[in-house]
Amino acid sequence: MISRARKIDKDILSLFQRVGRASLVYDIQDSHSGNMSVALKDKAEKDGIFITAAGSQKGDLEPDQICLLPSGRSDRGEARPSSETNVHRHVLSLPGVGAVVHAHAKDLTVATLDDDEKPSRPPDFVPVDPLGFHHLGDHIHVDWISVPSGSPEMAALIPKRLAVHPVTVVQAHGIFARGRTLTEAFFFACVANNAGAVVRAAERLGIDVEALRNEVKSGPAAFFSHPPNPYAIAGDEIRQFPEDVELTREFWKAGGRIFESRLSPFHTGSMSARGGNRLLYAPKASMPRDLPGPLLRLGLNPEPDDPPEVRLHKTICAETDVRSVMHCYLAEAEAHAHFRYPGEDAAADRIIAIDAEGSYLCPVVPIVPAGVDVESLIRSLRQYKVVVFRGGGVWAVGLRSLSEALHHLSSLRDICLYRIGAFERGLDLRKTEPKKAKKWQMKGRTEWPKSFSVL
Repeated sequence: MISRARKIDKDILSLFQRVGRASLVYDIQDSHSGNMSVALKDKAEKDGIFITAAGSQKGDLEPDQICLLPSGRSDRGEARPSSETNVHRHVLSLPGVGAVVHAHAKDLTVATLDDDEKPSRPPDFVPVDPLGFHHLGDHIHVDWISVPSGSPEMAALIPKRLAVHPVTVVQAHGIFARGRTLTEAFFFACVANNAGAVVRAAERLGIDVEALRNEVKSGPAAFFSHPPNPYAIAGDEIRQFPEDVELTREFWKAGGRIFESRLSPFHTGSMSARGGNRLLYAPKASMPRDLPGPLLRLGLNPEPDDPPEVRLHKTICAETDVRSVMHCYLAEAEAHAHFRYPGEDAAADRIIAIDAEGSYLCPVVPIVPAGVDVESLIRSLRQYKVVVFRGGGVWAVGLRSLSEALHHLSSLRDICLYRIGAFERGLDLRKTEPKKAKKWQMKGRTEWPKSFSVL
């Protein structure tokens, strides 16, 4: 038996606890589901692993619920490790893999169900959202397994899947995600579930998802806007404006709310605030309250080597009087970007609020194409304060604060949810929309340009 004196490292325990709480908040686990593991690489315990105990509450992990399993030994210590320990062991032996997350990930799990006679080989899941496509690839393997919990079949198959993709799906059971770190594995798990949420929202709106997938396959560059930055595993501790306590607090509050309200998956999106001639910038906008990301101080003027995301933040702030900018990936808005009213051939170019509060705050939200030029996007933001970027997330601005931009995004999600609910009930959305919205059009432009710049 593992010695009682062998204490789990407090940093490892804290990481497990923080990621466990975040997985519960993000609703990709129930109180006791799933498991997490981290590879232990040191001279004393070569190739051992830390793994959560079977039946442990991931949102309230205690020290004795993290099992240490040294290499080549089956000792279990005080608690019984997960029944899927062998799966984790094999995945953690892959080059470059340092952590594994198994989550029940409801949206992607539901999106990959079928009623085919078993045994069967389910079709791969094809993302139609930019985060899923760029971070996970053009498909995610889905496998039906006769014993989908800790079986030798799982231990043999899942490592093969994760050797080539960061996420794989076990039909009706959930996902396995691997990463260099536990936060990266959690990032992939959240992005995967968001991809399922986009597809589910699209299906609820009567959108032909297979047609979208064919569009993605035929030309992803035209379907999506600029790709998001790859996930960075280092630098989350960077604080380049610690002297501004109040503004730092506003970034933390906004990041926590973005994550908790499912306005963007874990560590995705970005937000910025103008500070004099500087741009205060968070490249990982969606931040659980105890899993923050970097806070950077940048020059306000765009630089030639700026990534597209940074360049767009700078350009919006430099060419307008806004004080804050947010870019998030709302699953419901991404689905709405492809919505067609019954009887129409083209996707709608706006989202019209049908609820009272939405009609007051954001009565009309424009939808712009993936390749729209930056001048048109800024014009739309000046007029409407929030814009859905088909294949590229949602941009919002605030004239005074981060909270104002956040309010636009949060309101938009509710607007989308009300519309989805009304459509599911069989209501005619045209009849529920205010009459004045029918007269809306982009000022100064009747159609979008065929040549694009910046984006």
